[in-house]
Amino acid sequence: MLEVRGLSIDFGGVHAVDDVHLRVDEGEVVGLIGPNGAGKTTVFNLLTGLYRPTRGAVTLHGKSLLGLSPSWIARRGVARTFQNIRLFRALSVFDNVRIALHAGVGYGVLEAFLHCTPRFAREERRIARQAEELLALFGLAEQRDVPAESLPYGQQRRLEIARALASGPRLLLLDEPAAGMNPQETMELVRLLRDIRERFALTILLIEHDMRLVMNLCERIYVLEYGKLIAEGTPAEIQHNPLVIEAYMGENVKSEE
Repeated sequence: MLEVRGLSIDFGGVHAVDDVHLRVDEGEVVGLIGPNGAGKTTVFNLLTGLYRPTRGAVTLHGKSLLGLSPSWIARRGVARTFQNIRLFRALSVFDNVRIALHAGVGYGVLEAFLHCTPRFAREERRIARQAEELLALFGLAEQRDVPAESLPYGQQRRLEIARALASGPRLLLLDEPAAGMNPQETMELVRLLRDIRERFALTILLIEHDMRLVMNLCERIYVLEYGKLIAEGTPAEIQHNPLVIEAYMGENVKSEE
């Protein structure tokens, strides 16, 4: 589905991402890990059009994403979450999801202004129903009318994933989805991501520091250090890779069932 070849970006004299190659096949869950400052979020910003690479190629289903705006890349079926949560904080939980569902709306600007055509009413009912279903799936139905900023941090993370999913992606990029969650919430998130992957036929590429999530969820893992790819493999291969162990200074990355 996604292929990255020689991806690089320089900020002044700093090679923030340097000759990165990776692929994500349809239906996979792939992890991108590395120490702080390794360039992981920069890779996501390159994949989603926020940054323009200095060198390299990015293709989705064989078609280049280079030069496309973030909105056009989203229309191609790519959605993402952010390391620092970016919700519509003053809007309700329901409206955060409802807004994203309008990306595929079936009525025009005039109908949206008039609010009185049968197609407008039909589409709004569909959007409301789908928003309710997503909130129920993510355990947020009881919070539908509260401002997003009032949610506990872990639920804000869930809401951001629900909103990304509302845009109807085929490829979902998750930037530290378990950040701020306790161990129980993290394992609940693992189960939820497995569920939505099957239910919505998703392909997932994720950045994460919590190795319990990575080792229990991902089928393959790429490891970055100082912008360079230093390892690729299955969870079992990665946790025994000397370069990875050195990069994490001996941090325990063993799977917890």
